[in-house]
Amino acid sequence: MNRRRFIANTFAATAGMALSLPKRSHARPGPNDIVNVAIIGIRGANKGHPTWTTRGRGQDHYEHLAGIANVRITHVVDVDERHFKDSLSLLTQKYGGSPKTETDFRRVLDNRDVDAVTIAAPDHWHALMTILACQAGKDVYVEKPVSHNIVEGRKMIEAVRRYGRVVQAGTQRRSGGALARAVQFLREGGLGAVHGGKIVVYRARDPIGVAANSPEPPGVHYDLWLGPAPARPFNENHFHYHWHFFWEYGTTDLGNTGVHSLDAVRWLLGKREHPRSVHCIGGLYEAGDRTDQATPNTQYASYQYADGTELHCDLRNWFSGPREAQGIYIFGSKGWMKVGDDSAQVYFGRKNEPGPTLIADEKRDPGQPHFENFIECVRSRKVEDLKAPIEEGHLSTTLCHLGNISYRVGRSLKFDGATERFEGDEEADKLLGRTYRAPYVLPDGT
Repeated sequence: MNRRRFIANTFAATAGMALSLPKRSHARPGPNDIVNVAIIGIRGANKGHPTWTTRGRGQDHYEHLAGIANVRITHVVDVDERHFKDSLSLLTQKYGGSPKTETDFRRVLDNRDVDAVTIAAPDHWHALMTILACQAGKDVYVEKPVSHNIVEGRKMIEAVRRYGRVVQAGTQRRSGGALARAVQFLREGGLGAVHGGKIVVYRARDPIGVAANSPEPPGVHYDLWLGPAPARPFNENHFHYHWHFFWEYGTTDLGNTGVHSLDAVRWLLGKREHPRSVHCIGGLYEAGDRTDQATPNTQYASYQYADGTELHCDLRNWFSGPREAQGIYIFGSKGWMKVGDDSAQVYFGRKNEPGPTLIADEKRDPGQPHFENFIECVRSRKVEDLKAPIEEGHLSTTLCHLGNISYRVGRSLKFDGATERFEGDEEADKLLGRTYRAPYVLPDGT
């Protein structure tokens, strides 16, 4: 059976059939050849919520890719055709290009001329799209969090290794100069023995409100948007951006914004393993009956590694204090460090005597060099040069999942990093994966 017919059959109403694509190999672009890239997800602005992001992440993908020599954006994929008329037209006017549009990402995977895809779809699609792209012979840039659950993250790693793909996680702070200098300072013993870290993330988000079910808007391919998530009637509060705050699609703000800082602090601490324990408390505060939101807007998570190193996360989506309190904190035997987006400040001893201020050699949005690094590795095939390989993305994303699982079961948990299961807790183990809606099922054996 050819692949095109396979796709048509797979996504027909054939209950229980898993998504699977044959491995595809083709010539990779050389150092000076054009790299053809398709962007999946180009969502437009959120209307009515000025405190929230007003630009879809896929639009950032377009800007960054357009700024790299010998990269051609050949396709833009979105299940909401309305975005082709507004968002995409503005992007082409500003950054150039004339990509084709698709509503179904599978057609892009079937196109032999596409070398790589970037994924800015909702969390519940990240793993499945990545695995299918790997099977189709495409390299992948996948947004954070890389997965919707821990089982998916491991499946992604297996697929990347099996098919020899280049996959970059969208934790772009890894390409930031100030953070890299802070990591080097710690590795050289600048703070002595490092024993802990903390992240503080405050976002004053308004409640999403209450919305009734409604007909699907014209141009919205809703079943494909739902994908592996449970079937339910269309509802605006379960759709663009608001999906972050429902367990079926999102990973709470731990996975939405917190993952960037969790990834950074884990890199600073030098931890390339899972923690041994986790405890997370919080709640949905100050929203009352003004919201459909199911996930918490406040979470405090604590993790401990096998050697006793501690990591704490203070995340609040309501009135929380000055922006100056936000940041990443590292604690060592000589003093402590606060790491921000553009610099890191060191303090020594009991009197908090100012130490060096670590600043990047060049002030630059880390998103651009992060995409440049991805494209460089697509050309060279040197996955060891990736700033955020899938293994790192999985470790950081798992911190989010562990915190959410502890919150949902309401207790501290012991985690076995080798098996990626909880110790003696069947209830928590049930939240390691999810039930998939046929036919949008993870392929067996990747």
